[in-house]
Amino acid sequence: MTARHEIPRRRPSLTAPGGVAILLLAVVVVGVYLGSLDGAFVFDDIPAILDNPTIRHPGDVAGLLAPPGDEAGTVGGRPVLNLTLALNYAFGGVRPRGYHAVNLAIHVASTLLLFGLIRRTLDRIVGGCAIAGVSGPSTAREIRKGSRTQSESLLIAFFASLLWAVHPLQTEAVTYVVQRAESLMGLFYLLTLYGFVRYAGPEAVGIGSTSATPLPSNAGRRCWAALALLACLLGMATKEVMVSAPLVVLLYDRTFVAGSFRRAWRCRSGLYLGMAATWVVLAVLVAGTHGRGGSAGFGAPAGVWPYALTQGKAIVHYLRLAFWPDRLVFDYGTALVRDPGEVLPQCLLLIALVAGAVWALWRRPGAGFVACCFFALLAPSSSLVPIVTEPMAEHRMYLPLAAVSVLAVAAIQFGLSRLAPRAAWIGLCALGMAAVVGLGAATVRRNRDYRSEIALWTDTVAKVPSNPRAHNNLGQAFLAAGDPGRAVEAFTAAAGVDPAYAPAQYNLGAMLLDARRPAEAIPHLERALSAPRHQAELRLYLGEAYERTGAYAPAADQYREALRLAPGSVEAAFGLGNNLAAQGRYAEAVNALRLAVDCAPERIQIRNNLANALLFSGRTREAIAEYREALKRDPDNAAIRENLERALVRKQGPDAP
Repeated sequence: MTARHEIPRRRPSLTAPGGVAILLLAVVVVGVYLGSLDGAFVFDDIPAILDNPTIRHPGDVAGLLAPPGDEAGTVGGRPVLNLTLALNYAFGGVRPRGYHAVNLAIHVASTLLLFGLIRRTLDRIVGGCAIAGVSGPSTAREIRKGSRTQSESLLIAFFASLLWAVHPLQTEAVTYVVQRAESLMGLFYLLTLYGFVRYAGPEAVGIGSTSATPLPSNAGRRCWAALALLACLLGMATKEVMVSAPLVVLLYDRTFVAGSFRRAWRCRSGLYLGMAATWVVLAVLVAGTHGRGGSAGFGAPAGVWPYALTQGKAIVHYLRLAFWPDRLVFDYGTALVRDPGEVLPQCLLLIALVAGAVWALWRRPGAGFVACCFFALLAPSSSLVPIVTEPMAEHRMYLPLAAVSVLAVAAIQFGLSRLAPRAAWIGLCALGMAAVVGLGAATVRRNRDYRSEIALWTDTVAKVPSNPRAHNNLGQAFLAAGDPGRAVEAFTAAAGVDPAYAPAQYNLGAMLLDARRPAEAIPHLERALSAPRHQAELRLYLGEAYERTGAYAPAADQYREALRLAPGSVEAAFGLGNNLAAQGRYAEAVNALRLAVDCAPERIQIRNNLANALLFSGRTREAIAEYREALKRDPDNAAIRENLERALVRKQGPDAP
């Protein structure tokens, strides 16, 4: 009987090649992103973290599972993301370092999962039919060949995952805290695929296989299936891009395990039904955000066609950045492409790439699967569904970049193996290390831009000067840093780039008003009336500006509108009451000021003005009562005491009521 040679199973040892690769991956990624720990909270971090009340009460489960969807829009409809922010707050308050550390840990975990997923997939391809159970005179040669092929698989997996991890295009998803939504979803996406791979086991070898009968069920495989389902569910509750995960798992099954969709469904229909059920959870969460306040979905004002044209430009731009990340931009603004001729070359290239990916599914299934994953991951946010506030965003390439990295490394290895079969691995290592050093250095530099809001928005304005939002946010950063002069310059630049950009007009008008330049502030505040938010506050500013120029009647109209929009607004009622009193309409002023007192009884100035209005309207006894009540709250207030004495003198006069 011929002796049977077996290839030993890999043991989970840190001294084995796989263990060394894992350690290297973790160390390099942490080293490259270590500087990100000193980054500040920027942009949407402010409403999602600093101004998010739900993360401050970890015991309030209902609040954590229903985060705000308008002001803190990034966490809206994403309870798992909100929960992680709440845990950060519980252990470290609002210190940014802890949030950055968690983001980095998520990225490291995703890198290791990607490495494991690529390696096991490549081992399945080369090992399932090439080296398993071979025997006979050629056994030793085949084993050596299989061992060499598995070593090449390890190198491909190592460099593909490492290049993905240290690429500067990833900084927006890792260093920008609130885009934990993207990286955490990516972690769950990879965990879903990895759990499926471990559940499927080393059975069939994909397209062309004649048998796909699963191994007998056991507790271990059931645990991996449960993990895949749980990861899929958590991903759906983290970000909507997870919607494609069940379909990608099915495509993986067809490509690398079952050999056909029919066989995959027959063998694992229960798993796919479970994954499909997670879509219900996603649908409920998305419905609860109401299209993110009208900024996303088919009902958004951007329109499907302009948004789709913009995505043709965006995806080709992302691909260019994947290979040459020379000008990374934090915020591209909201401009849309409306002329098809402007992006015709990009759209034709994109159509060709999609057609090539579909063709490869049948002729080159492995490459076709990876290419289709790229488009499946980008489809939810970069296809036809408009996202008004962010038509282009680099963080969307977080997982799709993995597909680009795998295809690029595999293509290089294939080319080298054809040119110099014996030294292919040396060439791969040399090219891979050179790319890692270059990309890692670029990532370190890019992370410096996140050290402060001023640095980040200054960089953004320099790269996209036509983006009014970038100028406006730079102005707000200067204002927060105590530099109002440069803030006014930035707001003026934003208004100059786009006069219809309401936030810049609002900020510029408010600053001019604070600088006692009401006549200059009025036109800016009037243009800002198109803003969808903060209308009550805007009306207050406009009313004050009118009032300072002597236009009391228009000012009163603005105060009334502010009070209508915010019925409990103390400032609106107080402003209206003072305005009416200045016009001599004391009876109407009393009503407005009494409302203000009811809303804020502790505000002495409001109560004093109410008493004045009562006094001038001839209601002396009521005025005296209000003055005395004010003095009870502030006994040392000389002005109110003088007003009370004046009211008492009037009461004692012959005409006193």
